Amino acid sequence: MITSLCAIAATMIVTPAHAVGPGGPCALPRSDAHHSEGLDTWNPDYPRPTGRLDAVMVFLSFPDSRPVVTPDRLAADHFPGTSRFFERASYGRFKLSVHPVKHWFQMPQASSAYHIQRDWDGDQRSAYLRDAIAAADAEVDFSRYSLVYLVADPDAPGVDSDATKVVNLEEPIEVDGSLLRRVVTVFEHHPPDRNVLAHETGHVLDLPDLYHRPTDGKGDWDTHVGDWDLMGSQFGLASDPFGWHKWKLGWLAGRQVDCVTARGSTLHTLQPIEAPMQPGSDGRTRLVVVRTGATSAIAIEARSASGNDSATCTEGVLVYRVRSDTASGSGPVQVLDGHPNGRACWGESVYPPLADAPLGAGESLKVQPDGVEVSVRAHTASGAWTVRVGRD
Repeated sequence: MITSLCAIAATMIVTPAHAVGPGGPCALPRSDAHHSEGLDTWNPDYPRPTGRLDAVMVFLSFPDSRPVVTPDRLAADHFPGTSRFFERASYGRFKLSVHPVKHWFQMPQASSAYHIQRDWDGDQRSAYLRDAIAAADAEVDFSRYSLVYLVADPDAPGVDSDATKVVNLEEPIEVDGSLLRRVVTVFEHHPPDRNVLAHETGHVLDLPDLYHRPTDGKGDWDTHVGDWDLMGSQFGLASDPFGWHKWKLGWLAGRQVDCVTARGSTLHTLQPIEAPMQPGSDGRTRLVVVRTGATSAIAIEARSASGNDSATCTEGVLVYRVRSDTASGSGPVQVLDGHPNGRACWGESVYPPLADAPLGAGESLKVQPDGVEVSVRAHTASGAWTVRVGRD
């Protein structure tokens, strides 16, 4: 990978090819990998996030601890903030409607009896889920909801905040005439980590973990994508989902994706991925995809300090590699660093070496061994970016 600060003249310029049909030639195939980044088809095991999704929030106390914080305060820790995150990310196409049951349901066992922890024993976790559903079932009609948040008393002695996660059930729990296939177990402190529930809800929508988890428990977790996309880090400065994820979830249409499959050079005008959709201009390009293999592609998008990314300290054209055959947590997305010798946002960024990854006007990036070159020609007064994509 080579970075150059001068734009390279095009030898041949052709107009971009737009993805057509249910995804077009740049839509990587969905594989058996957990939370595959393939988007040629939708995995029907997950709710599709277009329109309204109803969720219930249940608050759980334990006989060994008297709650200090009220359910009303705990609900406000996450909502309406989480719903607003998805409303902005989806351009208003997805509404997460949460229904908190604002009182405590007491679990039958002490909090320490469940041995709550990040890598939870399966039997103990199953016992926790069964007890939680049973405690609330007399009052909550679970058949009315597509998503369940189980919120534990954060001050109970056996509660571990690192255990907040989505639980996918190999054997669904049958309750109220319906099958409960996944729940979000919430063990956050009050106040909670930023964007934590948006991250976990992303898994419910079939999005993968983009962070790198060191095998020995040591090292940096954020080397794959840094601050970009909350599925990498919920603390990231630029938490808006990648354009690839917005395409996968149905928030970007094929006509907003320029698909490059041929050799030569193409010119593209990119609107920032965070910018709201303008009436009558839904056809403006938000994402450029260069198909590089049967299960791989290079994605190109513009990022700006607005919307869900208002905290970012860098703007520009972001380039990343996507692999649809790579499982969640194993690096299905890799941000390509436009400034490999630089760093940015010290003291704020989760991974400063990638905080300055976007290219600015007049800069270029050559991606090897794919033979793809991205050159940023201009940044217009309206906020759009003119990008040239060349491939050998």
